[in-house]
Amino acid sequence: MRAMVLTRPAPAEESPLAARDLPVAPPGPAALRVRVRVCAVCHTDLHVVEGDLPLPVLPIVPGHQIVGTVDAVGDGVTRFRIGDRVGIPWLHSTDGTCPYCVRGTENLCDAARFTGYHVDGGYAEHATIGEAFAYAIPDRFTDEHAAPLLCAGVIGYRALRLSEARPGDRLGLYGFGASAHIVLQIARHLGCEVYVFTRGAQHRALATRLGAAWTGTADDRPPHALDAAIVFAPAGGLVPAALGATRKGATVALAGITMTPIPAMDYALLRHERTVRSVANSTRDDVRECLRIAAEVPVETAVQAYDLVDANRALQDLKASRIDGAGIVRVA
Repeated sequence: MRAMVLTRPAPAEESPLAARDLPVAPPGPAALRVRVRVCAVCHTDLHVVEGDLPLPVLPIVPGHQIVGTVDAVGDGVTRFRIGDRVGIPWLHSTDGTCPYCVRGTENLCDAARFTGYHVDGGYAEHATIGEAFAYAIPDRFTDEHAAPLLCAGVIGYRALRLSEARPGDRLGLYGFGASAHIVLQIARHLGCEVYVFTRGAQHRALATRLGAAWTGTADDRPPHALDAAIVFAPAGGLVPAALGATRKGATVALAGITMTPIPAMDYALLRHERTVRSVANSTRDDVRECLRIAAEVPVETAVQAYDLVDANRALQDLKASRIDGAGIVRVA
């Protein structure tokens, strides 16, 4: 099968992914083999490729927002059949027995394995997944428009929940890429008023079109204090800015898998029971709930498409904020 493979991390500008032919393996017990149609591009892919995260496996095929069709099933598979359309997200497997899994926080499982990080991902013609970690894609979405929901949507949805934003609240979104443009729509559907902070005029225009009540840069003061905020951009300097824009008792959720250092800040920014909390991975329930509510809205995903052989360029454009919405790699 054709695949874009990382053998050594390097800056995206150096095009570290190389085209390779890899063998196609049969699925194991209770597992599916999926013929990949589309894989969306994520900032986590960029962090993997550039070595911002410690890499447990090399070489590795990145990509973890996969939509495709089942083309082989292992022994014991009951939920899916050959020809079914499925999605494969970041969470590839957990042990199911550790204290985190037992408490319902499998996203924190110490033995968790992740797609495109521990096992080969979706920048390839085939991928495999245990059927317990695969998801039916709502018919409402095309392959291209479903793929960004599987991480950008899911992590954004989890961040929205952890921000504790309620109907009628004013929610701030710092950074406006693939995840934030989905969260804006879900938050509005749930009754929130959304304020978007982003440098790019094109991103502000998209936010306005999708229903943002106000847009500006992180240096701007919103017209009203925020009840909650989510920081999507991996810039620690945005944390004090977000806290400074919130009211008493607000929560600022940090949605990135990595972030530059958070600068020292005056305790007054945290006073009055403000909370800063990180968001780590997602659970299977998060994926199911996100797909369900995205179909209800229905969420409109803005996508920019690339061919598989152009995966390096997709990562370069993502790094330079040249993608309006979500980037996707077309495989089949």
